[in-house]
Amino acid sequence: MADLYLALLHHPVLDKNGQVVTTAVTNMDIHDIARSARTFAVRRFFVVTPVRALRALAAKIIEHWEVGYGSTYNVTRKEALALVALEHDLEGVVVAVEREAARRPLLVATSARSGGMRVPFAELRERLIHSPEPHVLVLGTGWGLSPEVIRRADLYLEPVAGVGPYNHLSVRSAAAIMLDRLLGAR
Repeated sequence: MADLYLALLHHPVLDKNGQVVTTAVTNMDIHDIARSARTFAVRRFFVVTPVRALRALAAKIIEHWEVGYGSTYNVTRKEALALVALEHDLEGVVVAVEREAARRPLLVATSARSGGMRVPFAELRERLIHSPEPHVLVLGTGWGLSPEVIRRADLYLEPVAGVGPYNHLSVRSAAAIMLDRLLGAR
């Protein structure tokens, strides 16, 4: 099975008006997505922001759970947060994965918006089972990935869809659903 990586981008992402912005790193996103990543045996979870202060904040959160008081308080959280790596941009993720996996990864863009040529979950699941290339599932914050990130991707995953027109899950919830659909026991 191909190695699956996650990248949570905080830039370049969109705001509600469609402008490219940089969003804040949140403690809850780091914790919850890391826990989902650990549950589904994701190889590494990258938190990506160009803002030095936000990378420092994320590093402090991770350090607390890996070597600080949190490492003895909650060992399972320590296991999950050990998967987290920080990067400046998406290219840094690609380089890190290529260094670790010894081959260039395929980028899989995600979005809650409909439209465009999308790969169904079942098809990507089959690709992961049979493909030797590592894959990076690229998640956006704010109102989603910028068009430049989507254009750069090798694949564009279908959105997680509910039963009605409302489709604004938190990135944490969407990540857990996607991982279950792609890697969960069947």
